[in-house]
Parts: sequence; C-alpha cells; structure tokens
Amino acid sequence: MSASQILTLYLILFALEYLWETFLTWLNMRHVRAHAEAPPEAFREVVDSETYRKSVDYTLTRGRFGIIRNTASSLFLLFIILSGTLGRMDVLIAQWPLHSYLHGIVYIFTLSLMFSLFNLPFTLYSIFVIEERFGFNKMTWKLFIIDGLKSLVLSLVLLAPLFWGLFWFMDKTGNYWWLYAFGFLAGFQLLMVYLYPTVVAPWFNKFTPLPDGSLKEKILHLVQKVHFHTSGIFVMDGSKRSKHSNAYFTGLGRVKRIVLFDTLVDNLEEDQVVSVLAHEIGHEKKHHIKKGLALSLASMLAGLWILSLLLHYPSFFQAFGFSGPSYHAAIILFGFCSGPFTFFLTPLGSILSRKYEYEADRFAVEAMGTAHGLIGALLKLSKDNLSNLTPHPLYSFYYYSHPTLAERIAAMEDYEKRLNGQQKQAVAMG
Repeated sequence: MSASQILTLYLILFALEYLWETFLTWLNMRHVRAHAEAPPEAFREVVDSETYRKSVDYTLTRGRFGIIRNTASSLFLLFIILSGTLGRMDVLIAQWPLHSYLHGIVYIFTLSLMFSLFNLPFTLYSIFVIEERFGFNKMTWKLFIIDGLKSLVLSLVLLAPLFWGLFWFMDKTGNYWWLYAFGFLAGFQLLMVYLYPTVVAPWFNKFTPLPDGSLKEKILHLVQKVHFHTSGIFVMDGSKRSKHSNAYFTGLGRVKRIVLFDTLVDNLEEDQVVSVLAHEIGHEKKHHIKKGLALSLASMLAGLWILSLLLHYPSFFQAFGFSGPSYHAAIILFGFCSGPFTFFLTPLGSILSRKYEYEADRFAVEAMGTAHGLIGALLKLSKDNLSNLTPHPLYSFYYYSHPTLAERIAAMEDYEKRLNGQQKQAVAMG
C-alpha cells in the first residue's frame, strides 16, 4: 500500500471508531433520559427519588462532557497527524547533538507532554467542576500539582530507562529483536507488579495497617476459611482525593496486599466490607489476576511482532509525516493506530471481564454463605457513587467491565438459591 492509501485507511477507521463510540454514548444518554422519572422497580426500596434524579443528572453530565472531550481530543490528534507536526518535530530534535536512543526518548516524552497539556483543561474541569458539583471531589489544587509532579518524576525515572533498553534490543539483536525485547519488557512488568505495593503506591497514598477490632477479626476469619495468604490488610487514604470507594489486591506472592479505601470502611457495614473482600479474593482464587497478566503479556508479544513488521514498510511512516522508519516513530504510530484498527474487539475484553466478575461473585456467596452482604454493599456503593441504574444494553455490552447491578444481583440470588437447594438435598440424602 502507498502512503496515501495507508493514511486514507487510517482516517476511515478513525472516523468509524469516533462515530461508533459517540453513537453509543448518545444512545446511552437517550436511554437514561427515557427512564428518568423514577428508579427501576428493583431498586425503589433502596434508592430514593432524589438520589436517583441526581444519578441521572450525573450520568448525563458525564456523557455530554465525554462527547465534548472525545471530540476535542480526536480533532487535536488529527491536527497533529495531518499538519505534518510529527515529522517536523522529529527533524527538529534530530538537529540536537543527542544519541539516537536519547533522541527517541526526548521525542516520545515531548509528544506525550503536548497531549497532556492539551488534556489538562478537561481533566481540571472533570475534577474541580463536575466531581465537585456532585460532591465527590476532595482533591485540592496543591495536591493536584504535587500528584502531577510526582507522576512526571516517576515517568522519567521508570520510562526513560525502559525506552532506552527497548531501543537497544531493537537495534542490536537482529531480526528477532522482538523476542528479546519481550523478555525485557515482561521482566520489567513483573518487577513493577512486585514494586508497586511497597515502593510506588506509598508515594501517592498513605497505607495504614487495619487496626485490631471486629472488622479485622472477621476479615482474618474469612482469609483463613478460604486459605488465602496475604502480607497484610491496609487502609488507604483515598478520601483525600475523592469520596468514591473501592477495594483491591495488589502485588504477587509475598508482597500481595489487601487494600481498603477508607471511604469503603467508613460507609459500609462490617459484613458488607468482608463480602466485598470475599469478591476480591475470588478474583485471586479463580486466577483472574494471573490470567489477566498472561493475556497482557500475550498482547505485548503480538504488538512487538507487529512493530517488527512495520519497521520494514517506509510508506507506513511516510503516511504520518516521517521521512522513514525509526524506532521511536514505530512506537508512536503503533499507539496511534492500535485504537482505530482494533476498537471492534473491545466487547471481547468486556465479555471476559464480566465473566470473571460473575465468578468472583459466586465465590463470595460461597465464602460468606449468603449473597446478602455483597448485594447490600453493591447497592450502597451504587447509591453513594451515583451509578447509572439504567444503562443501554448495547452500551453496557460494549463498555462495561462489570455486569450491570441488576444482572449481578439476579445472578447472585439465583446462585444462592441453588446452593441452598443443594445443601438441603445433601442433608436429606445424608
């Protein structure tokens, strides 16, 4: 294919991705408006009319803002590509007396900084206007600036050596450089899995061991019951940035930690917190984290192989304004093209993720002996977070990594009935 044909194909796929995602957002907003009068019948005993109207307003506000932000970002990206900025910036940096690897690193960081600065007003508006309006934001301007500086330093410390190593493998290890580079990047990714809980995360948040008390005793009882090993249970000061709640596991092996947002501990009953943890433990016990890591590594290997092929097609680089192939240009263009060329695969990842969520829910029901705690926690979190209770089916199918709340509750209640039936049958046969 010629350079003009490649660019035309990219623009067509880019437009299709933008139009499809915008259509889905519009469809979801239209569906939410159509059901804005009262909460769905299944939630009327839990969600009052005022809270429901606020959740509708929150969903519509975020939807409108998302369309505006996506439109602006898409136009900016098209401007960068069609104006020849990519190639001119490469020529400009080439005039500096830099090693070729450093040239590539400077190019990537400069382009990333340009996009970050462009998106900064949208990020600020999202945090300090939308989230503030709906009572979620706890971020201060000082903390926002400090977080930004820390992220910048972290990027320089971690990514600069990473790109240098990647360029070295691309340059020195022959036609199969992508295999060597994969080993290097996979090792780095696994290293970060171990370092993140104890080195990276504490740089942004304070992690305090869960104090002794009934909640800790219940969690330890659950951990022992399901034979789960952890290096500790910690409470994270998530409330200093947002009122949203969460819980998660981080790390592997000996550095595996249970992390609870302080907002989760403060807003839920103890049995509900334990049920949420049972769900998270279910992800680990069902090997979802390891499967996700394996899938990530497989995707990385495929991506590096594709990069190795692109380096042999000068017309691909010329289509986007570069004079010819280069390592840093290949990485940038791969990032630009990965979305438009693969957006139709998005539902596959969503389907797999929802499958994992159902499995983790079933594990939690088995571990707790009831679905009551987890259902109560999900209803409380949904209410507090102003979650959309009426997403359009096509929108949730395409985007949602979790089943809708109604789907999760129905599935857990059905599973609990089946478990109780099996237990009664076992007692009768015994």
